[in-house]
Amino acid sequence: MKPARSLVLSLVTVLAATLGAAWVALPAFAAGPTASFVKTAEWGAGWEGKYTITNGGSSTINGWNLVFDLPAGTTLGSYWDALLTSAGQRHTFTNRSWNGSIAPGASVSFGFLASGSGSPTGCQLNGAPCGGGTPPTTPPPTTPAPTTPPPTTPPPTGELPKHLLTGYWHNFDNPAVELRLRDVPTQYDLVAVAFAEATSTPGALTFGVDPGLAASLGGYTDADFSADVRTLHARGQRVILSVGGETGRVTVNDAASATVFADTAAALITRYGFDGIDIDLENGLNPTYMAQALRALRAKIGSGLIIAMAPQTIDMQSPASGYFKLALDIKDILTVVNTQFYNSGAMLGCDQNAAYSQGTVNFIVALACIQLEAGLRPDQVGLGLPAGPGAAGGGIVAPSVVNAALDCLARGTNCGSFRPPRTYPGIRGAMTWSVNWDVSNGNGFARTVAPHLDTLP
Repeated sequence: MKPARSLVLSLVTVLAATLGAAWVALPAFAAGPTASFVKTAEWGAGWEGKYTITNGGSSTINGWNLVFDLPAGTTLGSYWDALLTSAGQRHTFTNRSWNGSIAPGASVSFGFLASGSGSPTGCQLNGAPCGGGTPPTTPPPTTPAPTTPPPTTPPPTGELPKHLLTGYWHNFDNPAVELRLRDVPTQYDLVAVAFAEATSTPGALTFGVDPGLAASLGGYTDADFSADVRTLHARGQRVILSVGGETGRVTVNDAASATVFADTAAALITRYGFDGIDIDLENGLNPTYMAQALRALRAKIGSGLIIAMAPQTIDMQSPASGYFKLALDIKDILTVVNTQFYNSGAMLGCDQNAAYSQGTVNFIVALACIQLEAGLRPDQVGLGLPAGPGAAGGGIVAPSVVNAALDCLARGTNCGSFRPPRTYPGIRGAMTWSVNWDVSNGNGFARTVAPHLDTLP
């Protein structure tokens, strides 16, 4: 995540994306609580959906649940701003702690991704039709609940906020402060554990608590780490296993190694309770076989698997590059790409008119614009920046600069001289290298960026 790389400037073909929207209108007679649905984006293999719950009554709603069915062949992926339980094709979303109370005239919303061409049917809000009215006298048929009670931990892996803060946790010793996983500040929504390592078998991954870290902490075992993963889950945080890093040598260059990668990653996810995987291979990757590996892993773990990436800036200059091609090839199952907007020098942005200097709002926005205009959805784009002194060789910015870049992309405000061609309210959030460096520097990154993310549209 840290060393500088040689600069390669390449032209970027800007592709226009057409986002369709299909609203479900509410009946004219609707009164009291109602819910409306919209597909906010569609692509070949799936779509993004949003439900808005409105309190049209005269008293406050304290707690809500919304149930709908999806046809066979359409499956749910990631979701945000709600909790989810599913039984077959019937899905129940319930409020989070912060959005369960809805005053008269107010609204809340939640969203999700789906694969397939179907749309929700049979929507019910707190037991009544979503368009308003009284509950049916005979409950609609449901798929029987599983005979085995679901586990209480970990929670559903797809549960992520609309805008999230990601931070890397060091499973090694360096000049930054050493931390047990449970000591990661609660402002971090997604924690990437750095790193899984290669074995002598191509594609194979291994992971365990680093002995040097354990010694520095006065003892820290794999069992302690697994317990800490459960602790973070109980707080609503998610934990993913990052593959690679500066010295990472994991190679997936053929079908056999892709299978080994998926098998060993699935075993580690099951053993430790990880919620997903992060690809941070700074020494090159084969997009064809890594895509195969990630699809196989998702088939093993399920649609809630979080898939993140942390490419270097140079890796996301052109859709033809390996990392960018991989992101586009798995767009239907990809959660977020947190590009490292540091250790880069000056680079061209999506306007191709100037080389922007790293460490500026212009640099962050103009380079994020490449991804946003060349195929990735806004909810798949995150801004990766260092957490202050010591964390990187160049491109360190004040957290306020990260917030300004987020504002420019989401709202069109606080921009520098470069302004993107449009706004992207769904921009996913920010990432920092690393939690340990942030704690070493007084938690300024998390304490500044996390609350600002909550203000974004």
